[in-house]
Amino acid sequence: MNRYWIRAIVLSAALALASAATATARVPAPAALPTPPQPTVPLHTAFNVEVNHLGQVVLVKSGTSSKNLTFNAQTYGNVLQMWIRRQDGTAVVGMYRVTYDYNPKTHGITRSVKLLWAGGDWGNQEGAANQMLDVMKRRQEAARRKEERNLPDINAAIRKALAAPAPSATPQP
Repeated sequence: MNRYWIRAIVLSAALALASAATATARVPAPAALPTPPQPTVPLHTAFNVEVNHLGQVVLVKSGTSSKNLTFNAQTYGNVLQMWIRRQDGTAVVGMYRVTYDYNPKTHGITRSVKLLWAGGDWGNQEGAANQMLDVMKRRQEAARRKEERNLPDINAAIRKALAAPAPSATPQP
């Protein structure tokens, strides 16, 4: 997948999250939802990711998915928010492979990270999670500005009220 499609997916996900947050703020919480059944087969996903100098995942370059769409979405979302660092807190700019393996017997997920190669021209780029937050903030700011444009002009209302003659408190004969 090229960068255009990955960014389009990231932007779509951010929009969906922002829309969901707005929708849930106005709707009362539903009754307890049934828990989905656990998968009964082993699942595996793998992603090749670019990591910047801070250790943030910048971009998912490619990946392989399982047959379970929920597992794919969860692992993709997780990998976009990852920080890959050494024990001492430093990071190596490079291409990494991140794999997720689901064990149906234990219901556990094992994540492994492997450096494919060090270096790359994305070392100073912003992390994917920060990009999603920036998109969400811009959309919220645009919604706020749109809402402000729909409000009446308070200054015009005050001028109109002061210009109109005040009604008399005494009854007129």
